[in-house]
Amino acid sequence: MAKGTADVVQRRLVLKKAIEMKVLCLWHATQQEVGKIRAAMPAGTEVVVPAETDYLSRYETTYDDLEPHARDADAFIGWTIPAGILEVAERLKILSWLHVGVDDLRQIGAFTLLAQRGAKLANIAGANAIAIAEQGMMLMLALAKNAVVKHQMAVEGRSSFPVWGDENRSAMLQGRTVGVIGVGSIGGRVAKYAKAFDMNVLGVRRNKEHSAEGVDKMYGPDELHAVLAQCGYVVVATPNTKDTTGFFGKAELASMKQGSFLINVGRAATIQEKPLYDALTSGHLRGFGTDVWWRYEFGRTFPIGWGSRLDIQRLPNVICSAREAHNADDVLERSIEWGIDNLVEFAEGQPLKRAVSLEAGY
Repeated sequence: MAKGTADVVQRRLVLKKAIEMKVLCLWHATQQEVGKIRAAMPAGTEVVVPAETDYLSRYETTYDDLEPHARDADAFIGWTIPAGILEVAERLKILSWLHVGVDDLRQIGAFTLLAQRGAKLANIAGANAIAIAEQGMMLMLALAKNAVVKHQMAVEGRSSFPVWGDENRSAMLQGRTVGVIGVGSIGGRVAKYAKAFDMNVLGVRRNKEHSAEGVDKMYGPDELHAVLAQCGYVVVATPNTKDTTGFFGKAELASMKQGSFLINVGRAATIQEKPLYDALTSGHLRGFGTDVWWRYEFGRTFPIGWGSRLDIQRLPNVICSAREAHNADDVLERSIEWGIDNLVEFAEGQPLKRAVSLEAGY
């Protein structure tokens, strides 16, 4: 068979496979959202949504909502997965996860199940990178400029005295050094934004041979302590994997400059809470900013729950938000668009640009 003919046959096989796909939306998708999926996918693709119910959040569904469609679905797309749904989805070939982080999936055993089925996993890596990087810069500036304290002083009609006293003076970004730990889609943008403030930017990533715009010098993980010792600001932007969970602890905090600032826009579990609390209350760190918080789970911790068990958020040198960085203009629309792209790539037999390695965990 000639190569051209073989290519045509292969393309027809791919399209036949795509036409037979059934896509299940794991949320109460609007007709407009469903229409976008249908318009992007090959003709004949079936797109189904859970039956309308009296839901609390349209992004959440129950087992009963999804079970009738899940058993013969070829593809899932959504933000949440009720317990038991993956187990009954015996025909599942791809999960398009509308989050960047996938550690929740790993914790519920989804990686193992998907691997056993030979199914693919793709996320929306980078979809919220701009919003989160902007939040990181906001936290950095708010810490440096003592924004919350000075806002409250203005509300109360007070002014700084003595002028230029250590307790009220703002820090500067211009000419200072920031270390970006994890130079991916988020960390890379933080580096670019920091250069706009005339900062010296040092990066740390797994492969230091891969340069990035805005990074003056790249280092490997084995050089982390040497980088920390040079920085007035440190931004942690790593995912939570088996290699990064708790990697930033007592030794790393001790390596940081006295009076430096730490910002976390990655995952809370990468920074150990007790050493961080000690560094903040001892005065070793001048301040900490974060949008991400620890999650303590039954079977691993007691008590369970979200947040800081040491009330780090109440410390006077901490500025924070509660998992709100992604809650910004454009992010929802981009998340769905990129999630659809995953399905289209799979249906057409293309490599998945945002494939998640079930072995590596990201």
